[in-house]
Amino acid sequence: MTTYLITGANRGIGLEFCLQLSSRGENVIATCRNSSEELLSTGVRVEEGIDISSKQSIDSLRNRTKDIKIDVLINNAGILENTNLSNISREGLLNLFNVNAISPILLSKTLLPNLSRGSKIIFITSRMASISDNTSGGSYGYRMSKVALSMGAKSLAIDLKDKGVAVAILHPGLVSTRMTGFTPNGISPAKSVSGMLNIIDKFTIDKTGTFSHSNGEILPW
Repeated sequence: MTTYLITGANRGIGLEFCLQLSSRGENVIATCRNSSEELLSTGVRVEEGIDISSKQSIDSLRNRTKDIKIDVLINNAGILENTNLSNISREGLLNLFNVNAISPILLSKTLLPNLSRGSKIIFITSRMASISDNTSGGSYGYRMSKVALSMGAKSLAIDLKDKGVAVAILHPGLVSTRMTGFTPNGISPAKSVSGMLNIIDKFTIDKTGTFSHSNGEILPW
């Protein structure tokens, strides 16, 4: 049985990870600020009150899990805010950077004692973090914070390679969730997570640091 720890697990993609992994019989630790009936109904272990942007929360999570070996850490928690040229602000940018870029890296660092050779760290980023793929502009804060996350994840992949810990940087696709306003143009959380789990299951250290789509396509930086 493989042990997974998932952040931002109370809804959307995080919840779907819990649903699919629990149905496979995996050991799942789900973290969130506030739980939900849907999450509790999965039967996974729920660690509530975890805000990844709070050092106190991250330290609390480490204390709660200090004796647990984590095989796969899925950094899923993040926020999406519409920051275009007309409404861009310092405060908005800093908030997005704090939650989307800085906090997942610091959480991963804090939980490194729980990982060992063969473990995997997964960062859920976005195709909107691809500089080459940016043809529409806008979304300054979200794009910039996800680029920063990808760069941090790439450095972590290099630093942890000799320790045998692999790092995957994944774009879930445009997914129809509350975060995206349940866009009718998106794929279902079930399809997105199924694709990502297919990648995660097969992911090996020789692929560490790669940036890929949930459909398996390698994405440009």
